[in-house]
Amino acid sequence: MQVEVGIVRTTSLGIAVGTALLATALSGCAESSGPDGKGRPSASSTPEPAKATASGGTIGAAGSACKLPVSFDIAKDWKAKAVDADAELSKATKGSDDDLGGALAEAFLRQGPVTAACEIDAKPAGNIGFLRVWTGKAGDGDAGSVLREFVAAEDNVSKAKYHSFKTGGGVSGVEVEYLYTSKLLDETKKESAFAVSTPGGPVVLHLGGMDTEEHEAMRPAYDLAKQTLELG
Repeated sequence: MQVEVGIVRTTSLGIAVGTALLATALSGCAESSGPDGKGRPSASSTPEPAKATASGGTIGAAGSACKLPVSFDIAKDWKAKAVDADAELSKATKGSDDDLGGALAEAFLRQGPVTAACEIDAKPAGNIGFLRVWTGKAGDGDAGSVLREFVAAEDNVSKAKYHSFKTGGGVSGVEVEYLYTSKLLDETKKESAFAVSTPGGPVVLHLGGMDTEEHEAMRPAYDLAKQTLELG
């Protein structure tokens, strides 16, 4: 699924696809520095241990930032925003003379059997990355098969390790940790995701990050979501 433009993986999904490549190039320059303007260590740097994080509220219910088949807490200062994939796809293809806009939008907004539904931005909390929520249709498959298809649709993945778990809300799920290698940047970094099944269809939560250090720094927000997740 992934379009090999590297840094697009750490930018918002809600961008206009017609200007995606330009936005990617610009964000690549901006995201090569940390909040203090200094260069970030590479993915090979040893990350500091993750710490628990405070809740900044719950999303998922009607009236929250993202209406989802599940609800969970987001970390303090992280900002959630709904992604209207159908609207973004329509915007990308409107007035286009070829299929490029639609193909880019499809690559950004769909991964395997699921579609982007919500992104939770870490930048207000001082990190570079997103916790993203992807949803599927009822009958799309069990959590394990959906998660494997999700990972398989992401190119350049290695060392995927899967295990079953239960959320703090008692929902059974499957989790994976793996390495993603950007051919463009020649860098490998850690990513994590988990999937649960709901009556309305499967839900996948994915945490990436600019590099492994950022991933580990944001991991408490991912763990908070997993611990507090309940069916909507």
